[in-house]
Amino acid sequence: MLTRIGLPLFALGLLIFAVVHVAESRRDMPSLPPPIQPARNPFPNTLAGAGMIEPETENIAIGSSLPGVVAEVFVVVGQRVQPGAPLFRLDNRQLTAEREVRQALARSAIAELERIMNEPRPEKLRIVRAQLEESQARLADARERWNRTKQLSEQRVYSEEEVVTREQNFHAAVSQVEKAQAEVAMTEKGAWEFDKALARAAVEEAEAMVRQTDTELDRLTVRALVAGEVLQVNVRPGEFVGAPASQPLVVLGSTTNLYVRVDIDEYDIPRFQQAAPARATLKGQPGQEHSLRFVRIEPFVIPKKSLTGQNTERVDTRVLQVIYLLEVEGGPFFVGQQLDVFIDAQTD
Repeated sequence: MLTRIGLPLFALGLLIFAVVHVAESRRDMPSLPPPIQPARNPFPNTLAGAGMIEPETENIAIGSSLPGVVAEVFVVVGQRVQPGAPLFRLDNRQLTAEREVRQALARSAIAELERIMNEPRPEKLRIVRAQLEESQARLADARERWNRTKQLSEQRVYSEEEVVTREQNFHAAVSQVEKAQAEVAMTEKGAWEFDKALARAAVEEAEAMVRQTDTELDRLTVRALVAGEVLQVNVRPGEFVGAPASQPLVVLGSTTNLYVRVDIDEYDIPRFQQAAPARATLKGQPGQEHSLRFVRIEPFVIPKKSLTGQNTERVDTRVLQVIYLLEVEGGPFFVGQQLDVFIDAQTD
């Protein structure tokens, strides 16, 4: 009974289920609007490209010319800085100690120059003059002895050897007087001009070494060279940075005016016109258009690097980069934002 009635009913139920499932699967799915509407082309004949917002100075990647440990960071993201403002400083203890040593050497060189310039000392002058008087007295004694020896030499009072000895003593005394006179003259004249020049050069060298250390100390403090806004800070106190650093330690840029760097496919370059109107829309705001004003062309076609992430995007191509000034209306605008750029390619 179960086999004759139950199995046919079960088969009929499966058939009804199959028919219902096929009917449901053939029903048309309702069309849903996209979560974000795509950008609208404002021109009938257009040239499209991907754009990216950048500062008018471009992104200035700041690093350190010297390796070392970061001691202080003076800025935070979003802070506006002026030219010469300190951004961060490396540890300067070694150079500070070296500067003290070189300053001591400079003081020593200056003291040596002053000593040479103030020669002769009155005490030294009295000494050389006294030595001259002493040598003159010895000369007078040697002359008297030599004269007396010559007078008595004929009477055989002195031996021939003693006569020769006293004659040599006399000539030696004459030389001693001449030497003492030369020393007095040299002392009274003061230091030699070449010694003064050498002492001055030593002072200049020592002071130059101090200035060199000051320069190295100043280089440990990295400063901003242009006015702008701190866009990124990638360094913290206590971190070691190399020269060159593995990444920009601080990214700086002037955001007074915002530029848009547009990549134009090399196949579209013949259709591009500098004076053509251009519009841009931010990602996520397709209904809000922003005017662009042509600034310049960078006349160097490069491989495409800025990618939008679209599945249909070509990456094996080269692009011409065109810079536009973004007419800041609405917003918000941030450096690094991507835009869809449309350039009128209407030909007369």
